Amino acid sequence: MTGKQRPVDWNNFAAHAKEYGLNLEEAIHVPTSGVLYKKEMPKKRKSQAWDELKQAGNERFKTGQYGEATELYSQAIKELEKTGKGKNPEDLSVIYSNRAASYLKDGNCTQCIQDCNTSLDLVPFNVKSLLRRAAAYEALERYRLAYVDYKTALAVDNNIPSAHDGTGRMTKVLMEMDGLSWREKLPAIPTVTLTMKQAMLNACHAANTENGGTSNNTPAAPSAQDLKKGQLLKEEGNALVKKGEHQKAIDKYTQSLKHNPTEVATYTNRALCYLSLKQAKEAVRDCDQALWYDSCNIKALYRRAQAHRQLKDNKACEEDLIRLLKVEPKNTAALNLMQEIQKKK
Repeated sequence: MTGKQRPVDWNNFAAHAKEYGLNLEEAIHVPTSGVLYKKEMPKKRKSQAWDELKQAGNERFKTGQYGEATELYSQAIKELEKTGKGKNPEDLSVIYSNRAASYLKDGNCTQCIQDCNTSLDLVPFNVKSLLRRAAAYEALERYRLAYVDYKTALAVDNNIPSAHDGTGRMTKVLMEMDGLSWREKLPAIPTVTLTMKQAMLNACHAANTENGGTSNNTPAAPSAQDLKKGQLLKEEGNALVKKGEHQKAIDKYTQSLKHNPTEVATYTNRALCYLSLKQAKEAVRDCDQALWYDSCNIKALYRRAQAHRQLKDNKACEEDLIRLLKVEPKNTAALNLMQEIQKKK
């Protein structure tokens, strides 16, 4: 040795190591002569930005690494919360919802529900959070709460197959549990105003566009003014049906759909008019459109079955009735029509 080394000041060593984001085991290997000086330490580690952590979590989730995804989302939440919740409620809501999805995949339904609650507190009626909480409630056999969340999601956007399927499952289970009075035992279903619905649909559309999505198969969300006009025209059509003026009603429903092409009831109402006028093919077409939006819609299934019967397609008629009865096993009209079809076999 050419010179005497000074003893290491371990208190300063530990403090400096901590400042630079190192533990003692890492820092011990940093080259030093005697006392550990700050100038000899490596550059301080930079914490990852919340959006980078979120993206990393998304990548882990896609590859099935749900535990790692959860940890990354947790880090992203911590980083984003440093900026203040009020500044980024939408971003924070998304990350909580993403972490909820990871918990759900790992079977941690309780934690999934807690994260969905937080997400929905930040952004009410976040559809993904509603669907994930519904799935968690369903897994925990809390069927009434699951039903409410599935229905609320549909109130925001009626074009969600998983929500329609979930509603159908919950309806069947609750009817078996509570009988015909099952609806009376449900918690209150939140009211989604037109303004809220429009805001959520616009947010979803913007997110899809940002992610390279396309809306070629889905009409643009109607404006609040179009929704109101469409509703008025539909009601005028309903009044004409009561008077037996089916062709005039069809004209009103057609005008209504120009303003709001996503209203399922307008399609099923117009299908009823077509059936009355023996225009079965047109009725099938309207029911097809209604079922595209709402795969378990009872009126659409029954009226399409009636249309198939008019077209003498008993097989298609029976298939629609079977599908309907899976949702409502005690539907009297469907049971009667099924008996008539089966007699002709």
